[in-house]
Amino acid sequence: MDKYVTGAVIRRLRESKKMTQEELAAEIFVSSKAVSKWETGQGFPDISLIEPLSQALDISVIELLSGEDIRNGNRSCNIAKSKFYVCPVCGNVIQSVGESVISCCGITMPPAEAEEADRDHMIRIQPVEDEYYVTVDHPMKKDHYISFLAAVSDNGVQFVKLYPESNAEARFKINRVKKVYAFCNRHGLFRESP
Repeated sequence: MDKYVTGAVIRRLRESKKMTQEELAAEIFVSSKAVSKWETGQGFPDISLIEPLSQALDISVIELLSGEDIRNGNRSCNIAKSKFYVCPVCGNVIQSVGESVISCCGITMPPAEAEEADRDHMIRIQPVEDEYYVTVDHPMKKDHYISFLAAVSDNGVQFVKLYPESNAEARFKINRVKKVYAFCNRHGLFRESP
């Protein structure tokens, strides 16, 4: 199994909470000897202990299994720091503000990294009264299409899910939009400023 809780992670998290091995053991009803074995790499916690262990260490199960302790420092919820996560299996799109550990279909997903729009993914933004009319001249075939368009401002995200064989277009209220994003199911996330 290539993704499982390591002793180094357990120890780091336990020490960051200023807990002894005995205190952690008592909280999850195992012996301190078991915790010591986990931390020295001489054994692994039983799968039935993963949830209680994650609760005792104040971390999500996904973070515990990935070995990453994500602490979102973006406490002011700056929407401009929005991140998009797209499941490669089912196409679900999840938006977060700041750092997150996102999982879908059994896969932990990295955030999509936005690139400047290129000529094959040119995002056209045209003001029409109080809206931006956004289009992408891109094939919308079943196997290659723009999956979504989004407009991010400092006070919210406007999101339009697109489907194959439809048009790659959307209308967004102009109100304080800073960036417009388009996601190609083959080439990833692209951005453009109005």
